[in-house]
Amino acid sequence: MFHTLPGRCSISRAVAAAALVIACLEGTPAEAQKRDVSFRLDWIYQGPNAGFMVAKDKGFYDEAGLNVDMGPGKGSGSTAQLIASKTSQFGFADGFVIGAGVAKGMELAMVAAIYRRNPTAAIVLTESGIKTPKELEGKTIGIAPGGTQFQQWPAFVKGCKLDSDKIKVINLDPAGTVPALVAGKVQAVASYAQGAVPGIEIRSKKEATSFYYADCGVTAVSNGIIVHKDLLKQDPELIRTFVKASLRGFLYSHQHPDEAVAITKKFAAEIVPEIAKRELQMSFLNWQTPNTAGKQMGWMSDKDWDSTVETLKQYGGVTTALKASDLYTNEFVPAGSEFATPPEK
Repeated sequence: MFHTLPGRCSISRAVAAAALVIACLEGTPAEAQKRDVSFRLDWIYQGPNAGFMVAKDKGFYDEAGLNVDMGPGKGSGSTAQLIASKTSQFGFADGFVIGAGVAKGMELAMVAAIYRRNPTAAIVLTESGIKTPKELEGKTIGIAPGGTQFQQWPAFVKGCKLDSDKIKVINLDPAGTVPALVAGKVQAVASYAQGAVPGIEIRSKKEATSFYYADCGVTAVSNGIIVHKDLLKQDPELIRTFVKASLRGFLYSHQHPDEAVAITKKFAAEIVPEIAKRELQMSFLNWQTPNTAGKQMGWMSDKDWDSTVETLKQYGGVTTALKASDLYTNEFVPAGSEFATPPEK
């Protein structure tokens, strides 16, 4: 039988307690070293941007040592301003908008592209009988002023060899474009097909037809992850880590669309799963272009950015000596077969 002096007992207990605390701290290095990161989406939580919510919910950011504070956006222009002012560290925004912002002096760069193909389209109800872009002549199209759909409209008209004088364009609030089409107030609307068509078809039970701007030669890099250019120099490892975890989320969403939608609903209870899933699946069509075929998810083509800059200069009001190299870098796109762009579904 062992006997311990009272004083030694107190000391032993104190040492044991201290050891327990140290052991607990050492057992959770990811928690102890996790970095706070601010991130802003381009728009509301929805199917096409589900990859970010999946990355957070599945723990991909946690595994990377990141505590990501994610919030919905109010459009790519608003998100670009938040990144330019360093209010947020990372953003998800349209490349055409980023190009316009950089031309005005914003210090922005895209570090990984998700929608590498232009998702903008002229959308009609199939029941209208309009089967080709040429048949838009003599019709009225509603477009929200100021957005990429509006700025790129002249390029679409030119690329499709349409007579602009024969098409009436009216300005509509973004929230009013789809209702106007369904109600027959306009015969067509210009919007992101992946964001508009699912709601049209599922809510109104009417089939829609999309004439993609890209099919008429309007090449413009769309949404990707953006940062302030200062971050490129100050913390490249943070960028690399965030991009890798985010791309894991998008690739997981591609493999598990139903689960991705269920996760998205945790962030926005109001979404309609059927619509969100269709949005997500349609977004897959815009994950790559002919110039990015065979490349990693997120990788961007200089040719695609050159075309984006050319469209900005012709139709986006850019008059500065803007170059593709001013707008993006592939330095942070991860290598490895697990990050290969999946084939279209």
